[in-house]
Amino acid sequence: MSGHSKWATIKRSKAKTDAARGSAFTKVIKEITTAARHGGGDPTGNPRLRLAIDKAKELNMPADNIKRAILKATGGGEGAQLEEVSYEGYGPGGVAVMAECITDNKMRTLNEIRFIFSRHGGNLGESGSVAWMFKKKGVLNYEKAKVNEDQLMSDAVDAGADDINTEESIITVETTPEKFEQVKNALDAKKYASETAEITMVPSNTIRLEGEEAQKLLKLIDALEENEDVQKVHANFDIPDEIISKGT
Repeated sequence: MSGHSKWATIKRSKAKTDAARGSAFTKVIKEITTAARHGGGDPTGNPRLRLAIDKAKELNMPADNIKRAILKATGGGEGAQLEEVSYEGYGPGGVAVMAECITDNKMRTLNEIRFIFSRHGGNLGESGSVAWMFKKKGVLNYEKAKVNEDQLMSDAVDAGADDINTEESIITVETTPEKFEQVKNALDAKKYASETAEITMVPSNTIRLEGEEAQKLLKLIDALEENEDVQKVHANFDIPDEIISKGT
């Protein structure tokens, strides 16, 4: 679980920078459009769409932008051209890396992702080459300093959480994908403010990296996340905090 805790640290430290980039809006619009196309335009019956809308609100996206994205998806047209695809490979030190993408041109995206891997000391693999190392879970991260640790653990278990891990400054609550929203809503109702809350891919084990290899991996991850077609990046790394601080 160490790697995922570090991942949460990276996301927090990069949040303001990412929000300032135009690509942040583009990515959320793609997720809203895709979620609405697959699950319908009513967020009350579409958990994926609700999460996407929550993310859009975190970025202060205008409500009209959200409505237009949903209409494009449910009314056909531009939204229907988007496709979901994942790319898998290995980064520096043999770290497994997965990039979830939404694109209107799979060949373009494939070429861009392959170039990013190659440029930063990694190599793109075939479908399924690393996916088996990850499991889809709901993950909520809380900053220790902002919560009563014992009470949070008790409330999370009562809400239906599968596992709770404490490491460094972060408390991580894990759920099945099916129970994610149930647990999140229960903890939200008790006024716990999560640092990150998402359904994501959690690695079954992690690889410790230090020095130059760790820095190269962080650059690979950053380059992937800067690509407008990449929605999420997953990797099974464990990197010292001091390197993460320098890299973000």
